[in-house]
Amino acid sequence: MPHRVDEGLVNTLKRVASVLKQAEVPFALGGSFAVYAHGGHSSDHDVDFLIREQDKARALEELSAVGFEVEQPPEDWLVKVFDEGRMVDLIYRPVESPVTDATLRDTVMRPVEAINMPVLSATQLMVHKLLSYTQHYCDFATGLPVARSLREQIDWDRVREETTKSPYAEAFLVLLDRLDVVSQPGEARLTVGG
Repeated sequence: MPHRVDEGLVNTLKRVASVLKQAEVPFALGGSFAVYAHGGHSSDHDVDFLIREQDKARALEELSAVGFEVEQPPEDWLVKVFDEGRMVDLIYRPVESPVTDATLRDTVMRPVEAINMPVLSATQLMVHKLLSYTQHYCDFATGLPVARSLREQIDWDRVREETTKSPYAEAFLVLLDRLDVVSQPGEARLTVGG
């Protein structure tokens, strides 16, 4: 968990969540603040919300109406809004998979700084983290604190199944085993004195 949460980002997060809730735009908190909401270790450089692509225009319209600056970057998987320079990503296709109703059901309701909101499950957060690793970006240091701090909340069998095609995810899971964070399936652990 961040030792000091950026109060400006927290206020921006709360504003966006309130607008989306009032407009009845389905969403889930993702990224570092979702890790924080689960009680995990995270950084807080921006705010990520997951929305369905079909809700993108309405979300931007509602947020723009209350003063957010809207940006449609060249990437075709997210849009951004800004609140006094603080950035919020509205992601509709994380890790090359569209956000669906099923994605938005894979959440838990959590109070985030006094506002109840759907937060992406710890398992789905880990899946997204592992599938974000590629030959161009593979910084395991970003995933280790998440894995360690949320390990009891993560369905590791599901993570293995959903990331099976990624050699980077496989390497990360082997690293977790070697660091005694999570055991590989079928491996018995030797204990001292046993």
